[in-house]
This record gives sequence, C-alpha cells and structure tokens, in this order.
Amino acid sequence: MTRIVAGAAGGRRLKVPPKGTRPTSERVREALFSSLEAMMDLDGARVLDLYAGSGALGFEALSRGAEHATFVESDKRAVEVLKSNAKDLGLANVTVVNRTAEAFVAGEGEEFDVVFADPPYAVGDEELAKVLAGVAPRLAGDAVLVVERASRSAEPPWPGGVEPLRAKKYGDTTVYWGRVRADG
Repeated sequence: MTRIVAGAAGGRRLKVPPKGTRPTSERVREALFSSLEAMMDLDGARVLDLYAGSGALGFEALSRGAEHATFVESDKRAVEVLKSNAKDLGLANVTVVNRTAEAFVAGEGEEFDVVFADPPYAVGDEELAKVLAGVAPRLAGDAVLVVERASRSAEPPWPGGVEPLRAKKYGDTTVYWGRVRADG
C-alpha cells in the first residue's frame, strides 16, 4: 500500500500501476520531505515529478502545500493511475503528461521550484544526464532538484548551475539533493 505521509491529504491511499514502477517507500518519502521542508517552504511551489509512476512524490508535495504539480510518465497504464489518484484526492492543480522524461524536458515550458527525478533503476548515467541537463533551464532561481537512484549507481551527473548538496542512503535507494547555485 502506498499512502500520502503528511499534509492535507495525509493518510490517503494512492493506487499504484500494476507493474513496471517502483514507488518511493513511505519511509524514504518521509525523510526526503523532512529534508526538503528544512531547505524551503513548499507553500506555493511549482513541482515537476519526472518518471512519476503513481505520483507519490508529487502528490506528497501537493499535500504539503505545493501550488501545482506536473507529472511526466511514459507508461499509459501509469498515466491512467496518475489521473485516477488526482481525481480520488480531489486535486485539480495537476497536469499529467504522457511522454518520456527526455522528450518532456527537451521542450520549452514553465519553471519549477522543485523537481523530482526518480528514474527506473535501469536508466543509465548517460540517459539521466540528458534529462537533468534538459531540466536545468526550467529550474527557478532557488530550485531544488531531488534525484533518487539505486544505491549501487553513481551520483547523478549534475547539470551546470546545480550544486550538489547532500546524499542519503536508505537500503537499496539513495536520495541526492541539488540546488540551483546563486551564481547559476
């Protein structure tokens, strides 16, 4: 079972796609958001959830005060689950995009205050580097970029203008935080 940890929708359950996704565990999300909220105020934030799956990260941010979340997911079944979760949670400030993360960040668009990139563990460094480089121009002035990877993987290839802040290992998952540099 996947559920929202805290905030307005705290305790509410999320549907999970039947296969092909790996929702961020409740323990990791709780720790991730504790760290994120120590860095910034989520109230009014615009959030991008790449490789969204069930949308657990983006919905958690909305529950904790984010203004809007854009969910990017390439799997059509997962997209239907995302739409269903948004409807079940009563969240209208959601955009669901059925594209690959790489295709989404290649286009122009709005800026985001928080970006979650939780690619499948099979996504390699080169592909992730392209996605992170593509999202860099869409990061707001003091944006936070959170990348979740398998602990056996290398640190993410941070794009220019993003300073790595910290990493925390949770079993087979490591969460990395980066922030747009002031001189960025």
